[in-house]
Amino acid sequence: MVDEKAAQQPDRSRGRSLALLAFCEVSALALWFSASAVVPSLIIEYDLSPGRASMMTSAVQIGFVVGTLISALLSLADRLDLRRFFMFSTLVAALANGLMLTVEPTSDVVIVLRFVTGICMAGIYPVGMKMAVSWARDDMGLLIGLLVGALTLGSAAPHLFNAFGGVDWHFTILASSALALVAALLINLVQLGPNLAPAPPFTPGAILQAFRRPALRWANLGYLGHMWELYAMWAWLVVFLDASFRLVMVAEAAAWWSRLATFTSMGVGGTIGCLLGGLIADRYGRTTLTMGAMTASGLCALTIGFLFGASPVLLTVLATIWGMTVVADSAQFSASIAELAPPEFVGTMLTVQTCVGFLLTLFTVHLIPPLAAAWGWQYAFAILAIGPFLGVFAMSRLRAHPDAARLAGGRK
Repeated sequence: MVDEKAAQQPDRSRGRSLALLAFCEVSALALWFSASAVVPSLIIEYDLSPGRASMMTSAVQIGFVVGTLISALLSLADRLDLRRFFMFSTLVAALANGLMLTVEPTSDVVIVLRFVTGICMAGIYPVGMKMAVSWARDDMGLLIGLLVGALTLGSAAPHLFNAFGGVDWHFTILASSALALVAALLINLVQLGPNLAPAPPFTPGAILQAFRRPALRWANLGYLGHMWELYAMWAWLVVFLDASFRLVMVAEAAAWWSRLATFTSMGVGGTIGCLLGGLIADRYGRTTLTMGAMTASGLCALTIGFLFGASPVLLTVLATIWGMTVVADSAQFSASIAELAPPEFVGTMLTVQTCVGFLLTLFTVHLIPPLAAAWGWQYAFAILAIGPFLGVFAMSRLRAHPDAARLAGGRK
């Protein structure tokens, strides 16, 4: 009986730690999207300009790129205690978020505070993935998929809030900051798994391994193809749906249904896609899943414009399929990096990957509006198909590389 209890203890620690980690990740990452949730209220109350509103989101993205670049150059995710790094990053981000309540929303200080919040996300998102990887057995894809699914649901939540009339912006900012403070404390109760390698010495050139090693290079190029499409789709789908729905229904109804349809496609479809993607990748292989998902999402990007102005139900169904496939592969690129990277530099390689991926989104998010103005919404999204199709090529090259045998226990 004692032996059985001893054997069950690691499983209990694993399940408890992963559940607590997931809660802390969702709670801390709520800071990323808190401003997005209150923008509609700020536009009404303070006549916030579109440029100022977009900067409240872009500042976080830019800050995240800067933060991940610094973290990768110094290998912080591999050299620091993961729980302390997560805690400190979350505390600073919660403080920056809370300070928004002390200044006018139209002030430039708000943009600076959002930038600081973004920098701190570099100590939360990739660090949380490394903590999850430390417990992986033959289910790494599913574990990281759970975290990315939580991120996806958080990204989509503001659209649900807006569909039901928005939320009081003071309460949203205060609640997200308070929740992050709870996460900063609880993260210290998360146990780290047995797969955690000893901290390496400071190696200035470690960051270059992400593109010097062929297998890592192909995995990162596949991720870039994925990110070319993902955030541009997330950013502009609601605008596309609203414009389409207004052609067949009154404006007020179109606004409500387009927001609900966006949450359905991004939040519900995306979360399901992350979980299914993890299960399929762990069983049938990383490259199999990523190539299939990118092929499907690329085809959705090419075809969804042809349904502009068509039945809202039909358009929502296709958008939900797109929302499911566009993110189903996201966690699997991170899982691939974790399996292909030197164990002592897993955190750094994950940080590099997210850094270059989010840097690319700063371009593609701003690419769609001028295309929509020049070509119309019928064709604007088609340009996004370039990314996943090139990503399929990159992952096919990875599949042919000998190091691919290390993916998903030999399941390429």
